[in-house]
Amino acid sequence: MTAVLLALVLAASAQDHTAWSDYGGAADSGQYSALKQIDRGNVGRLEVAWRFSTGDHLRYDFNPLMVRGVLYVLAKRNSIVALNAATGKEIWTYTPDPPAGIITHRGINYWESGDQSDRRLLLAIDHQLRAIDARTGKLLASFGANGRVNLKEGLGRDPKTLALVQSTTPGRVFENLIILGSATNQGYGSAPGDIRAFDVRTGKLVWTFHTIPHPGEYGYGTWPKDAWQTVGGANVWGEMSVDEKRGILYAPTASAKYNFWGADRKGADLFADCLLALDARTGRRLWHFQMVHHDIWDYDNATAPKLLTVRHEGRSVDIVAEPGKQGFLWVFDRVTGEPLWPIEERPVPKSDMPGEETWPTQPFPTKPPPFARQKFTAEDVNPYLPREDQAKFRDMILSARNEGLFTPPSMRGTVEMPGNNGGANWSGAAVDSAAGMLYLVSKDLPALLKLERDPKAPEGTVRYTSGFNMFTGANGLSMVGPPWTVLTAYDLNEGTIKWRMPLGDVPELAVKGIHDTGTHYPKVGPVVTAGGLLFTGTRDRRARAFDVATGKLLWEREVPMAIEGMPAIYQVNGREYIVFCASAQVGLTPATQTKIDGEYIAFALK
Repeated sequence: MTAVLLALVLAASAQDHTAWSDYGGAADSGQYSALKQIDRGNVGRLEVAWRFSTGDHLRYDFNPLMVRGVLYVLAKRNSIVALNAATGKEIWTYTPDPPAGIITHRGINYWESGDQSDRRLLLAIDHQLRAIDARTGKLLASFGANGRVNLKEGLGRDPKTLALVQSTTPGRVFENLIILGSATNQGYGSAPGDIRAFDVRTGKLVWTFHTIPHPGEYGYGTWPKDAWQTVGGANVWGEMSVDEKRGILYAPTASAKYNFWGADRKGADLFADCLLALDARTGRRLWHFQMVHHDIWDYDNATAPKLLTVRHEGRSVDIVAEPGKQGFLWVFDRVTGEPLWPIEERPVPKSDMPGEETWPTQPFPTKPPPFARQKFTAEDVNPYLPREDQAKFRDMILSARNEGLFTPPSMRGTVEMPGNNGGANWSGAAVDSAAGMLYLVSKDLPALLKLERDPKAPEGTVRYTSGFNMFTGANGLSMVGPPWTVLTAYDLNEGTIKWRMPLGDVPELAVKGIHDTGTHYPKVGPVVTAGGLLFTGTRDRRARAFDVATGKLLWEREVPMAIEGMPAIYQVNGREYIVFCASAQVGLTPATQTKIDGEYIAFALK
C-alpha cells in the first residue's frame, strides 16, 4: 500500500469514527466509536489487556490518541509517552525542558502530511505551542522559533502583563491548521479570548477571530468603547468541533472577565457566552448565538458542540447541540444557526449592585427539557451533611437572593444553581449522530455568590469580587442533596429525554448502604460505540459500560484510582481496546485523600 493511500485510509478512518487519532475520537468531538467487536452480548467478558503506570503521583485526566499502532499518553511528570497500543510497552518519551508547569493535560493534537513523511504531535506547554515528531518524540526546531510559538504574543496587549493565556484543552487540527482557544485568568486584567489558527508546519499565525470585537467589527457596539483593550475573557477554554465536510468550526465561548461584576463592560458583550460558527479556513464569522447576555454568573460554554443528523418536521437536518452550565441543551441548524425549537427571551431579575446594569432578558429554550436542577431552596439541603452544616447552609440560603436561574450576584449573597461549576462541562457529552441521540453527564453543584469591595482596585475606583463559593460540609459533600451527577439520554429527533439516571456512587456513603447518589465533583467523559454501549469512568474508581437504549449497567470493574476525562477506543491487529486514564484523587476531604498511583488501563475481550 502506498504512503499516500495509507494517509487517505487514516483520514477516512477518523471521519468514519473507526480510529482515535483526535481528542474526543474525531474532529467533530463526537466521543463515538464505530467499532463493534465489543457489544451488548459480550461486554461482560472484558478483561485487563495491559497496564501502564504514570510513573509519578500526579493527577491526570488525559484522553489518549492512537495512530498506526502507537498510543500517545501523558505520564512521567507531564511528559508525552508513546506506547505500543497492543501491549502498553513504552517506545519513547518526550520530557519538556524545563519541566512543564502548564500543559494541555486533557489531550493533544495529531497531524500528518498527505505522503506521511511528516507526522507530528501539537501541544501547548507554558504558553508555548510546540510541535513534536510523532515517530521519535523529538522537538521539531523548524516549527516557530526553535520548536516554539509564544502564545502570549499577538493579542494586542503587553505579553508581560498576561498571567494566563494557554488552555489545558487541546485545539483542533483542520487541514494544515491548528486552531486554538485560550484560558484567561478569572479576575480583572485578563487576556482577551482571541481564537487563533496557526500553520501546522511553520507555526505562523494564519487567522485571528476577536471574541471581544475591535473597532469596525461586528459586535463592537455591544461593549463600552475600546473594551477590547482592557476587558478579558470571552474565550474558548473548553472544546471546539469541526464539520470537516463544510469546513465550519464550532467554538463555544466563556464569560467575559471579571466573572461576577460587569460595570466596566456594560452591554450584551458579544461574543462572550456564544456558540460561534466560523469558517475554519479563514476565521470569518458565519453565525452565532449568545446563551447569556452580559454574563455575571460565569456560565461558560465548555462542552464541545455536538454534531448530529436528526429527523425534524419530516426532513433530515444536520444540527449542532451545545450543552451549557445552566442545564440547558441548545439545538441549532448546523448551517444556518436557526434554533430547531423556539427560544424565548424572558425577563430576569435586576441587579441591586451600584454601577451594574444587568441585561433585562435572557434566552430560554422551550425544548428539549433541562438536564440539571435549576433551583435550590432550604428544603434541598443535603441530608447527609453533619447537622450543624445543614443548619448553617439553610440559614445562608434563606438570607440570600434566590429568584431563579439568573438572580444577579449581590452583597447579601445569591443562590446559584446548578452553579458556576455545575451543569455540563468539558468532555461531558457523546453522540450517536446517525440515531440522533446525545448522552450527557451533568452535575449539580450550587454556589452562593457574595460580592465584596475589591481591595486591589486601582486608586479612585470601586469594583467588586466574589469567590466561586461551591460550599461543602465538613465531610466534603455538597450543600445540595443527591443526585450530584446524572447521565441523561436525549432523543434529538423529538427533543425529548429518553432516559436518565444517577451516575456512580460516593464510596463514603455506599459503605453505609446509600447508593444512586451520583459520583461527587466529576469531570466525566462518556464514549458511545456502535456495539450499543456507553463507557464511562468515574471518581468512585469504577469503569462502567451501559446499554445505550436503556441505561442498564452491563459491565463494571473497580480500578485502583479515580477516573476523570474520557477513555479512548481503538483497534489493533483485529482486537478492540478501551483505555481509561485512572489517575485522579480518591477521597472527599484532605484527611481521606491518599497518594495518587495512577495508571492507564486497557481492557479487551479475553
